[in-house]
Amino acid sequence: MASVSPLSPRSFRNDPDSFLPQALGGFVASHPDAIWNTAGYIARRSPVVDVDGNPAVAVISGGGSGHEPMHAGFLGEGMLAAAVPGLMFTSPNAVQVTEATRAADAGRGVVHIVKNYTGDVINFRVARQGLPGIDTREVIVADDVATSSDSGPGRRGTGATILVEKVAGASAFRGDDLDEVTRLARVVAEGSRSMAAALTPGHLPTSGRYTFDLGEEEMEVGVGIHGEAGVDRTDVATAHETVARLAGAVVGDLGLTGGDRVLCLVNGLGATSNLELDLVFDEVLRFLADRGVTVVRSIVGSYVTSVNMAGISVTLTRLDDADGDTVVELIDAPTAAPAWPVTVGVDPEPVDATTVVPEDVPGTAESAVNQWLSDFVSGVVASVDDLTELDRLAGDGDFGTNMQAAFGDLSSPLKGTDAEVLAALASRLFIRAGGTSGAVFGTMFREMATTAARGASAALTAGELAEALTRAADAVTELGGAKPGDRTMVDALVPAAEAARAAAEADPEAAPDLAAVHEAAIAGARSTSEITATKGRASYLGERARGVIDPGALVVAWLFGDAGEMN
Repeated sequence: MASVSPLSPRSFRNDPDSFLPQALGGFVASHPDAIWNTAGYIARRSPVVDVDGNPAVAVISGGGSGHEPMHAGFLGEGMLAAAVPGLMFTSPNAVQVTEATRAADAGRGVVHIVKNYTGDVINFRVARQGLPGIDTREVIVADDVATSSDSGPGRRGTGATILVEKVAGASAFRGDDLDEVTRLARVVAEGSRSMAAALTPGHLPTSGRYTFDLGEEEMEVGVGIHGEAGVDRTDVATAHETVARLAGAVVGDLGLTGGDRVLCLVNGLGATSNLELDLVFDEVLRFLADRGVTVVRSIVGSYVTSVNMAGISVTLTRLDDADGDTVVELIDAPTAAPAWPVTVGVDPEPVDATTVVPEDVPGTAESAVNQWLSDFVSGVVASVDDLTELDRLAGDGDFGTNMQAAFGDLSSPLKGTDAEVLAALASRLFIRAGGTSGAVFGTMFREMATTAARGASAALTAGELAEALTRAADAVTELGGAKPGDRTMVDALVPAAEAARAAAEADPEAAPDLAAVHEAAIAGARSTSEITATKGRASYLGERARGVIDPGALVVAWLFGDAGEMN
């Protein structure tokens, strides 16, 4: 089976034994309300009081490390009074929990929020048995629908844990007694379901090994937050298909129907980008809207992780008629916990964020074919992957994508005069491509189009091409400050302009000598492989970009011939 990466898993660390203590130390040092206790827990510096300054019910939680920011990131006024970290993916021991409970108690009792894993449940219960003088309660979170509620240990506790912690902590802070804090926490725990999927496994910084094996074209459905493999292994699916499976299972288990209201948490498992999480949330929102289920509050981000797993989980919490409004109020209540989002989505609805761009198709159906520019565009589009790879090696890897965005949907052959086609290409680059390449190539084609529009014929003459390229080179140089020798598209554009001027001297009204211009431009493009960049993204790489031809310079040369030829 193919591995998920050509590289072995790696982490920033010194040695395995010091990894966790040093990481916990760094967290405590960066959290102004946190203090490390040598009994093995993180406590608050601030007193455990309610909004009026009176002693409050203490809410504590804990579990194996590796799920950050849960639990320590939710330490603070309005959430947790203490967080008890175990070793990586290992429950804390009963002594840690006992000491944290004793320290957190302000005289009004303590609520333990416990994820339903055997080690967590047992150690928290042993701790409670050792504290006969403190009124303690237990709230078990068992929300993972990928596991069975009928099995011995029951369902795993996953994403819903932070929602339970938030509601319990906010209830305590507003002054509720132990019974009410516990009751509301259980309402959320019992009304929540989650399910997760992963595109790559995670790995432990302390071991340097993947938690399970997964092929390059596979995804794992029903994964757990301790790096457990899932309940099914499938081919990689689209986000739409994945959400349908995850959210569908959650909706089915909760029995949600039209008119129901929910909290929604779309959670990253450690290595999933914010853009991917936002896309997944959009799919979840549409999935629920199609079924008449209303999302009242939404949270999107990486809060309950599996160290560095590239995965997502979807959590829904039913808001019933009896306590739903109260739960929403407690979710909205302010907290000093640093990992809780500053803004929670309120009554979100699907949004169409499509940018409308003009067609910018040159000419008309009756226009003549413009062969040289058709050949150029076709060659560029056919070589998008190669251009992307060149830019990956010597830049930031977006050049091919930008060219695809500008030209990818143009029908071939292009029709229209040189002025019409050049103007359309300029507009597409400015509007569709974006980035530096869109701006500089848009400028180049705009200057060429301006010159072509002043001509009397449909095609540029030799003199007009020389003027167009000279104007383009001057404008691009002024725009970005690049000069020949800086390892940019200017290294091909300036020689092209010089060659065009030399070719036009004999007869400016003749057809351009594109072969001569191409020869000069491709020589300039090839020279960039031996230049250390001083402009553009390649300049950040210094000597590492040497040996790779600049993709922008190559595309400039393709304008005059051999478009798509990589040598």
